[in-house]
Amino acid sequence: MRRRTFLKTSALAAAPPVSGPAHDEAAIDFRYAPLAWQTAICLPDDPHKSLVGERGELRYGHPGRGRPIDYFPVLVEFSAAGMEPDRVIRQQLEAPAIPIVHTRIERPELFLDLLAFATSSEAEGRVDNVIFELRPRRARRVYARPLVKIRTREPVHVAREGRATIVRLGAADRPPLLIADAPLALRDTATAAILTGEEGEALPERPLRLFVRFPQQGQEVARLRAGLEAPEALLEQARTFWRGWSPCQGGVNFALPGRYGEFFAASARNILQARELRDGRLTFQVGPTVYRGLWVVDGHFLLEAARYLGYTREVQQGLETTWSYQDPSGGIFAAAGKEHFKDTAIAMFTLVRLAELNQDWSYFRKMQSEILRGVRFLESLRERARQEGSANGRYGLLCRGMGDGGLGGIRSEFTNTLWTLAGLRAVAEAGERLGWAEAGGIRRFYEELRRGFFEAARQEMRRHPLGFDYLPMLMREDPQWEDQDERRRPQPQVAQWALSQAIYPGLVFAPDDPVVAGHVALMQAVTAEDVPVETGWIPHEGLWVYNAAFVAHVYLWAGLADWARLTFHGFLNHASPLYCWREEQPLRGSAVATYVGDMPHNWASAECILYLRHMLALEDGPALRLLAGVGDFELAAARPYELGGTPTRFGDLALRLESDGDAWRLEFERGAGPAPGRLELPARLGRRRLRAVEGAGYAEERGFVRIDPAARAFRVIWERGA
Repeated sequence: MRRRTFLKTSALAAAPPVSGPAHDEAAIDFRYAPLAWQTAICLPDDPHKSLVGERGELRYGHPGRGRPIDYFPVLVEFSAAGMEPDRVIRQQLEAPAIPIVHTRIERPELFLDLLAFATSSEAEGRVDNVIFELRPRRARRVYARPLVKIRTREPVHVAREGRATIVRLGAADRPPLLIADAPLALRDTATAAILTGEEGEALPERPLRLFVRFPQQGQEVARLRAGLEAPEALLEQARTFWRGWSPCQGGVNFALPGRYGEFFAASARNILQARELRDGRLTFQVGPTVYRGLWVVDGHFLLEAARYLGYTREVQQGLETTWSYQDPSGGIFAAAGKEHFKDTAIAMFTLVRLAELNQDWSYFRKMQSEILRGVRFLESLRERARQEGSANGRYGLLCRGMGDGGLGGIRSEFTNTLWTLAGLRAVAEAGERLGWAEAGGIRRFYEELRRGFFEAARQEMRRHPLGFDYLPMLMREDPQWEDQDERRRPQPQVAQWALSQAIYPGLVFAPDDPVVAGHVALMQAVTAEDVPVETGWIPHEGLWVYNAAFVAHVYLWAGLADWARLTFHGFLNHASPLYCWREEQPLRGSAVATYVGDMPHNWASAECILYLRHMLALEDGPALRLLAGVGDFELAAARPYELGGTPTRFGDLALRLESDGDAWRLEFERGAGPAPGRLELPARLGRRRLRAVEGAGYAEERGFVRIDPAARAFRVIWERGA
């Protein structure tokens, strides 16, 4: 790949991908992980969203929206008496699919090991557990006293039952916050309640141990006493549950080697831990704290990812939950607010996509009147734009609204119109296939809005200092462009998320469209830490982490496989070592940026699953493109990639890519469903060239192998060669 000259933006220089990278697991090594993180240890669909922080502390009671991301009324920390400060040297999961969190803290003479996990049984109910061990760093004994620190604004009450210690907050008759298996003495300070254990001997073969339990359903001591005396049995209970859990169900299978497989399993787990039963329906929620609820755009990608995992029934419930937010105007308004007009169109897009994946249009037909109400609502927004006298109205677009992704307030912007184009295109095509009388009207509205958009784009494109033209999401008339303080002016790349998604999966643009070329050039120009930066709410020296996955999908769709891989790996490397993401975080070296959003943020988890599926099987309108993201990096591991029962608009697919000595072989099979208009895969797979196609007619054309799209099963073989 030719190298580019990159602009310095905010004193940050981007770097191009290396052509033909070798497979190296160290390429995905959490090198850009945030320094502050939290991890869920709860069970799937658990209403108790228990979190463990990066120091091994438990974080409780976040009230949800409207409070800062670090607003936890109760923090429980673990330490030891003595002089030296604690230093966390390692935190990890027991396995990507097993949310048992191991934290090691060191002192000059001591290791503090924390093991945090959740249990639930009929006998005990739902409980969080921490096994706290102190052990000497060298092969000799030490004497130590464990400490438990509770940071809270409520009074702390301590009682004893035998050797057990019971701690309650607020009042002595309230349910316990924690129950410990040893005596702890309370020392109340201005900043924390410090519970000090008895001095004890710690040996390498017998560490000093404290077992602390946190009942989540108001259980009293009697119900938990037996478990208090059997921490190993409870730990094994948790391990047994998660070892028996599978990321997929319903006949779906993913097999991905190395880090890809680890991130896949962890992302599926993250999504199910955040999911929750609300009003009788399972709701796929974005996160456990400030985003514990439904956001329509996040929800679209969460539902698509969950459908890829085989959660058909639950996804249907999630879709019904989304449409339950439609109000009498026809608009759909969830947590993003009343000016996030794009949500109505996104909900339509989701209806179409899930009908395609299910090969079942019955619910789409059932929702016809709701869809038409939504279309009329969107038409009313275009009329409102004409009346408000903004640039949106002059161009014939939707009215001024909330852009999101770094664009707050009511602005002259493109994001609402872009997602509306994607939603209208999807429902117009579906309505035409189903013979709806109203489909023609939807098509006309789409074409009129599309013409208005392209006229607006022609006039609103800007020249970048690197010499390319790009379309900003904020129009020229917005006064922020003229702010006297240069640092307060919009970044060119802000809120480009909606354009990424209008490109893919929205398919609003042709690959050679100037808007696409400008978007790709802009995203490459602002790449640092292997991802586009300053694209969201942090305008300087920060990055919207999973925005990188949106851009990686654009690169994949555009045939820029090396850029897609670099950007996706950059996205993975910004996860915590426990395989989850914060929405936004500072760049390395920044002294001005902060953290934004929830964690685990499950739009990020969904994007991880989507990309891993799409790098193997990418639906591009009527075309099916196989192995679009597979190159030397993926092949060098010499381990199989497999999809089983993965749903597409062309029916369920099964494929297996595996090494056969010096060659690679793809086995492909497609179930019932409409044939793609085009079925293609690369003629060269990394450094390997096509040797044979068996079971289907084919032709080589401009670096691709075009397979007879009617073929339902075939084999393709690549081997090393010139």
